[in-house]
Amino acid sequence: MSKNLLFTGGGSGGHVMPALTIIKKINTNKEYNVHYIGGIKSIERELVQDYDLTYHPIHTGKLRRYLSVENIKDTLNVFVGLVDAFKVLWKFNQLDTLVFSTGGFVSVPVVIAAKLQFKKVFIHEQTSRVGLANKICSIFADKIFISFEESFKYFNEQKTYFSGYPLREACYTTTINPIQINGRSLNDSSLPILFVTGGGNGAQLINKLILRNLEILTSRYLIIHQVGKAFINEHREVKNPNYLPIPFIGPEMIDLFKLATVTLSRSGAGTVCELIAVGKRSIFIPLKIAQKNEQFFNALEAHKKLGSIIIEEKELTDESFLVALHEIGTENPMKKVQKQNGLDYLSKEIYNSFSNS
Repeated sequence: MSKNLLFTGGGSGGHVMPALTIIKKINTNKEYNVHYIGGIKSIERELVQDYDLTYHPIHTGKLRRYLSVENIKDTLNVFVGLVDAFKVLWKFNQLDTLVFSTGGFVSVPVVIAAKLQFKKVFIHEQTSRVGLANKICSIFADKIFISFEESFKYFNEQKTYFSGYPLREACYTTTINPIQINGRSLNDSSLPILFVTGGGNGAQLINKLILRNLEILTSRYLIIHQVGKAFINEHREVKNPNYLPIPFIGPEMIDLFKLATVTLSRSGAGTVCELIAVGKRSIFIPLKIAQKNEQFFNALEAHKKLGSIIIEEKELTDESFLVALHEIGTENPMKKVQKQNGLDYLSKEIYNSFSNS
């Protein structure tokens, strides 16, 4: 029996990366025919290029909780996307197909089309606060999986399961692989390491915070700073032996979380869950404009489990940052916390969905 596994989700890397983590885990033996349904010009189309799967582009429109002229245009795009998704899904046998959605606006027409064709639908919510797209998709889903137990209250509990976030397997070991940044080995640093990241694109608020306090910070720490491609030139101008700015951190991110004495970051769901799994107390500056203040509530989970420090943007000053840094200190070993291995959980659910068909 062929097993057709169709993923959808996008609009941001936060929706796409969990799907790709699952794909990498579950299809090592090429047991599934993996497809991805995403936007025509969305980020997911770029991110899936290195994976062995078939990409199906569809029209998509942003869904808003507020009145806007753009809603008219985007509502039309959603309906066109529904037709697109219906055509894509029609090619696959009902009993041999699972649609797995990780959220974002592109997922809505796909999930609805799948339900209209009586295909099985799973969805996964990454954040502690549900987005509008997943709220709609949950109506049509057979099973809903959540990263944070607090999210139960947003869904039908009879079909909702606490899976955890699908993290890379490196999060669940204490092994720290050798790390080199700009040709420099970090594993034998004589100074404690401060790892700073505002995500793959950088965060100007955090970048400026570091630059303002660079002198005092470099007297105490070796700083590894993921500044984002758009900001790298200005940061390279102040590069020194204890300050290493880089545009983007790749696979070594988890090892850096383990090695760093302190990580300063935004609090997207993936970053928070990785740091909880690694067991490292951190400093979070939640993105103020995030939907429903979801980044604050993500960070709150790390605060509950590890005592991580949250500094909201309205409270962020040089002094509040330095006080938080002093509070964590220069000794911050990995701690054992109760972990839900979301990757294994979701992989088993996918496997069982076909064995029970």
